[in-house]
Amino acid sequence: MSETTTSMNTDFLTRLGVQGTSLGACWGEWVETSEGRELVSVSPTDESEIGRVKMASKDDYGHVMTKAREAFETWRMVPAPQRGEVVRLLAHEFRRHKEDLGALIAWEMGKIRSEGEGEVQEIIDIADFAVGLSRQLYGLTMHSERPGHRMYEQWHPLGVVGVITAFNFPGAVWAWNAMIAAVCGDVILWKPSSKTPLTAVAIQNICNRVMKEAGCPGVFNLVIGAGREVGETLINDRRIPLVSATGSCHMGRRIGEIVAKRLGRSLLELGGNNAIIVTEDADLDMALSGIVFGAVGTAGQRCTSTRRIFLHRSIAASFTDRLKKAYASISIGNPLDDSVLMGPLVDEGAVKDYEDALETIRTQGGEILYGGKRVEGPGFFVEPTLVKADPDMPITKDETFAPILYIFEFDDVDEAIRMQNDVDQGLSSAIFTRDLLAAETFLSHRGSDCGIANVNIGTSGAEIGGAFGGEKDTGGGREAGSDSWKIYMRRQTCTINWTKEVQLAQGVEFDVS
Repeated sequence: MSETTTSMNTDFLTRLGVQGTSLGACWGEWVETSEGRELVSVSPTDESEIGRVKMASKDDYGHVMTKAREAFETWRMVPAPQRGEVVRLLAHEFRRHKEDLGALIAWEMGKIRSEGEGEVQEIIDIADFAVGLSRQLYGLTMHSERPGHRMYEQWHPLGVVGVITAFNFPGAVWAWNAMIAAVCGDVILWKPSSKTPLTAVAIQNICNRVMKEAGCPGVFNLVIGAGREVGETLINDRRIPLVSATGSCHMGRRIGEIVAKRLGRSLLELGGNNAIIVTEDADLDMALSGIVFGAVGTAGQRCTSTRRIFLHRSIAASFTDRLKKAYASISIGNPLDDSVLMGPLVDEGAVKDYEDALETIRTQGGEILYGGKRVEGPGFFVEPTLVKADPDMPITKDETFAPILYIFEFDDVDEAIRMQNDVDQGLSSAIFTRDLLAAETFLSHRGSDCGIANVNIGTSGAEIGGAFGGEKDTGGGREAGSDSWKIYMRRQTCTINWTKEVQLAQGVEFDVS
């Protein structure tokens, strides 16, 4: 494990405006919170205090929400290409702060620096995508059955979109929603994870500068507060037509139920129990790289992290040996050290979940092949862990947000696909193979049941150009690219009669003369 130190250079905190105590409510201008309770952000690397945030109350939420609704009245009337130009300016500002913001994400969340900067690059990429999208919010034209009539559909902004994000991608997931929603004409009310509040404050500072200069404050809004107060208020608020939430399946079920009761929309991105199948003819070097990054990257705290692998019986023993050697080479430590490949888990609770899972694995008959222990010293570091597992072990059907990888064996591809699909979650999946038949079977109607299915790449690291999301208990939501923008707008079908008489559809006659 590399050495960690609290004397490291943290000038990036000052440049991002998150040193000391920050405010937790903003509508383009920071709001002095009414209660003043403080949320302490602690680095998972050495357990040192990074900064504090004054938490927003229900009253603060109400104030920000009022300002957001006022901003929507103006923003929705700005032509979409002009909204895109504002987002382009945001992308430019995020480029300027990529290194600093990436370092903050690494220091506050625990992912390594290159992953932190990669997350900022996702913010930039989705902003660039949204700029082009601002000229492509297309509707259809349709032929009417009535002479002298024209039919078409158009898309209108929804209103204030509520965005609830998790700690593991404290910036990118916000951007997937916020950049697209903004060019659609919506305004955003963001409740970030309480585990990564300073990243949210830094992002809001960047947005404030750009939006103030553009003359449109209030498009991007922030409330940092307790879930039982601010979170519950947000999801129950009828003024929010769409709630986009990323987190656990348990959280998603609650949000989905509450929002559905008020007939609102939910966009849910929930758990993933992602798997990779490796056939006997696969390029094993490629498979090794894809599996190790998928399982160890972000210390196994990605929703797309690889948690299960299915190895053809003929290669299982030799490939498992290669995995053990690869795991032994993983450097663990300070995520800002460029030589480190795996940082810490996010907090003590995550370490406990890891340790509890290992105890359950032993109880259910799993064999720990590598790792399985907490790393001694400050911070929330654990060893990446390999487990030889049986498909009937109940714990393998659940998602543990930690670097634990279950290894199974199979005899034919159909068997592997059945085992892969035999979990409640359905986010990401992959197969490594040179066999065209195996690849196409995996991608067919009887193949992977996940929202993402890859061939010869891993489960982790989706591009923003495609729709991101999963099926079953993953929630069914779609974010980022393709036509995901439609969830942030309302569809309207329009008919124009340019004759001098009213004609009813389906040949109905109704004479009132």
